[in-house]
Amino acid sequence: MKMPKNSPIFNDNPLKLGIFSANCSSGMAVTKAPERWRNSWQNNLELAQMCDQAGLEFLLPIARWIGYGGDTDFHGGVLETVTWAGGLLAQTENIQVFATVHTAFNHPVVTAKQLATIDHIGNGRVGLNVVAGWNKPEYDAFGIELPAAHPERYARAQEWYDVVQKLWCEKPAFDWQGRYFQLKGVYSNPHPVQARVPILNAAASKEGRAFAMRNADFLFTPVFDFEQARATVTEIEQLAAAVQRQVGVFTFCQVVCRPTQREAQEYLHYYADEHADWEAVDYLMKLQGMHAQSFTPEALANFRDRFAAGHGAFPLVGTPDHVADQLAQLSATGIAGTTLSFVDYVKEFPYFRDEVIPRLEKKGLRKPSASTRKHFHLDGT
Repeated sequence: MKMPKNSPIFNDNPLKLGIFSANCSSGMAVTKAPERWRNSWQNNLELAQMCDQAGLEFLLPIARWIGYGGDTDFHGGVLETVTWAGGLLAQTENIQVFATVHTAFNHPVVTAKQLATIDHIGNGRVGLNVVAGWNKPEYDAFGIELPAAHPERYARAQEWYDVVQKLWCEKPAFDWQGRYFQLKGVYSNPHPVQARVPILNAAASKEGRAFAMRNADFLFTPVFDFEQARATVTEIEQLAAAVQRQVGVFTFCQVVCRPTQREAQEYLHYYADEHADWEAVDYLMKLQGMHAQSFTPEALANFRDRFAAGHGAFPLVGTPDHVADQLAQLSATGIAGTTLSFVDYVKEFPYFRDEVIPRLEKKGLRKPSASTRKHFHLDGT
């Protein structure tokens, strides 16, 4: 079966946009501010439908099983990502909805069946974010030992992924005798609607990036400044070319967009300094430094404020013009897309939709959607 022509993640917008972590309590902001994100189903559904109508390409959840403590128990409340994706696919029309799946905690036969099912619910719009695992307290909760070496984690993830792909692509039953999985007479019916379910993988380690080059359509990685973003894109392009593949680079941004620069900076200070959950911030950074390798030691040392503001996200703080200019500069580095997070997604996204997206369209980074034409016109008509 051919991939639907309107599969949003593979469209030709130079800068693709998605929403990150709305399934988690507090989103990406490690804050005690009373208006912080409430990840109720109704809030997620309202946000997803707004993003669908606004023409965003995708929704990306975080899979968490144990929170980070502090007064808020940051990410202690999480909507499970496969069921979350299935519910949203049933009530949206165009947007790609990713499920984030830990290869250590989810059996590949079960995952293959789950995602194929919700791909039918969404008529070919599910995506898979593969996580090899890094968070030791979660491994402890499952009674599984976290392999100390990254190569071991990714060797298991690769076999897991190979089993899922074989289940999705082959009809006859087959046996599998691998290092991590031993299967007999296994098959999965139905297959996904899409000929290829889009694959996303977050990786910064050598082994993680090698996994992404073999398997992913998009590498999801933090960027710290424009120079480092450009260097990252160049590195990924070279690594992908070496294995005769093309892999786009996505990053993640925290948005504080207000009519004036002063208002934006004051709100950032309010929620990410005065009301930061510093206990959760420091524990999160400790775990990232020990096990994840998503951030360099230098970044962890320098970006404590960014972790409070948005889990280490690239900050988009300012007026609509400033935010649009910053996104244009990110795009100019070769970044193919970014996720967006807000302190309160439902309250803040409409302003971004009405003010920033039309500016991105004017810059040629996105094609106009029916929603942005309806809500805002740069020429005043």
